[in-house]
Amino acid sequence: MVLALLVLFIPLPAQSQPNVAHRLTLNAQQFEYMPGRLEVNQGDTVIITLTASDVTHGFYLDGYGLERRVVPGVSQEIVFSADQAGKFRYRCSVSCGPMHPFMIGELVVNTNLPFWRAIALVATGLIGMLIYLWKFGRTSS
Repeated sequence: MVLALLVLFIPLPAQSQPNVAHRLTLNAQQFEYMPGRLEVNQGDTVIITLTASDVTHGFYLDGYGLERRVVPGVSQEIVFSADQAGKFRYRCSVSCGPMHPFMIGELVVNTNLPFWRAIALVATGLIGMLIYLWKFGRTSS
């Protein structure tokens, strides 16, 4: 019982509501993305507005296979569901100058903690039930 209460009431790190739409703006300029790190939760819908400040740039998101090309003055919108947890690099997919290979950023997709908390609660209940049946479920003849 104490273990189940701990699973339920241990505070979670601050996070936004699950399965929401995140609108993010990403600017490509030689030779960086601003911001260099994007963070969302697993299951969220991500809407990235991609712009270029100086020359034509590209955007390729590893793990998701998303690719766009953006020219200065014209923004591109990228919409996808962040269904895979982990860290994914995004990089320029258009040769934009001598430092082009170093133009990378990072998308962090956090795990769905409420889901894992529910799984832990169910597992704790099952283990408690098995222990109860093992100790008190025996009948004396």
